[in-house]
Amino acid sequence: MNNNKLIATLLLVAATLGGCHCQQPAGAETKVYPFIRYDNNVLHYDSTSPSLQRCFAKMRRVASTGRGTVNIVHIGGSHVQAGVFPNQVRVRIMQQWPEAVGGRGMIFPYSAAAKCNNPDDYKVHCKEKVVLTRNVYKAPEYPLGLCGISVTAKDTPTRIQMLLTDRSVDYGVQHIVVLGSSPQGVVPRLDVAGHEHSPSYVDSATHRYVFNLMHPVDSFDLLFPCCEGQTFTLTGVCLGNRRPGFSYHSIGVNGAAVPDYLKCRLTDDLRLLRPDLVIFGIGINDAHEKNFDTVAFKNNYLALCDSIRRVNPNCAFIFVTNNDSYRKTGRRRYAVNTNGPLARDVFYRLAELTGGAVWDQFDIMGGLKSMEKWQKAGLAQADKVHFTRAGYRLMGNLLFDAIYNELQKKDIIPPTPLKRRGSNKNIQNNRTPDIK
Repeated sequence: MNNNKLIATLLLVAATLGGCHCQQPAGAETKVYPFIRYDNNVLHYDSTSPSLQRCFAKMRRVASTGRGTVNIVHIGGSHVQAGVFPNQVRVRIMQQWPEAVGGRGMIFPYSAAAKCNNPDDYKVHCKEKVVLTRNVYKAPEYPLGLCGISVTAKDTPTRIQMLLTDRSVDYGVQHIVVLGSSPQGVVPRLDVAGHEHSPSYVDSATHRYVFNLMHPVDSFDLLFPCCEGQTFTLTGVCLGNRRPGFSYHSIGVNGAAVPDYLKCRLTDDLRLLRPDLVIFGIGINDAHEKNFDTVAFKNNYLALCDSIRRVNPNCAFIFVTNNDSYRKTGRRRYAVNTNGPLARDVFYRLAELTGGAVWDQFDIMGGLKSMEKWQKAGLAQADKVHFTRAGYRLMGNLLFDAIYNELQKKDIIPPTPLKRRGSNKNIQNNRTPDIK
């Protein structure tokens, strides 16, 4: 590379990273891609929003003092179930504020069932056959909680082994809440290094089995002592500790759309997590079909937001717009999904109605037809819907940077209207006709 090109590259990197007021934590993305709109990597919101003001103030306080707790819940479809995207945000938070590492949060043993993929930061093994239920099923047979997925042990004793494998963060797990139910009264047990534990506390009304351990663990087995005619349906596992700090819960189900989460029993699990901030990443499946109904999409999202705010009226929301995507039209043939801009408009409308923020992933990645550029750069898969591991890590870094840079703003910000990128009008004066 000649000197002029080298200087130009260094200037571009400096410009891209210049918005951050302090050194970037380990794990930050350093490679610059020409098709990504880095300058647009911000949160769009009305700065007078009470819920966001409270949330950001609380996050700053916990980050600076190491006291108090912040619970962040990231809900989505396959982008979240895969685990790479949310875990990158989680790890960046924990590395940025190592004195404020809270619990690992909600997890689910996806791969206990056949052909169900698990996030890489923990491993799951189950040799017995379990019944898988997901919220995408038209009529789910077994109960579902906030995780939107369950596995049911049936007629035989069942053991699910779980091991945390990410050594970059020490979550110090000492408080384990098993979520689930059994019509026959089966009570789960915990096996830690060959020693079995009964629950320290059982709350049958909220379907919780609480285990308090003397020492931190990074592996354990869940035991379900079912006999003939007995079942236990596991709907989630929450990993905590006795420390203050940030907990980042990721909840995803492959193929899930917004109405699918409305089928789930949400209230009890939401009361357990007490979310201060919910990051919504649902929508790619809603907008995949040609007959995308933006009004139904908006109303379903509002119903989901209402269910959360019935538990915490002050909960803040960040809406992640759909990524650009394509539909398969034939063998090795794809057509751009033109519903992307329509869904994007709905997310801005939702932010206006709920006092939330928008992280405009669609715009940041380059807008319509940008997914093809991501694929050519090795950041997206051949289906032109999902990202590669590198792409998901990049998305996680970008989302963290947008939140982190917002937390760096300590001065009072004058009120500003919520705007779409590229528009000089307030969003309420710039709606598409089918958004009501």
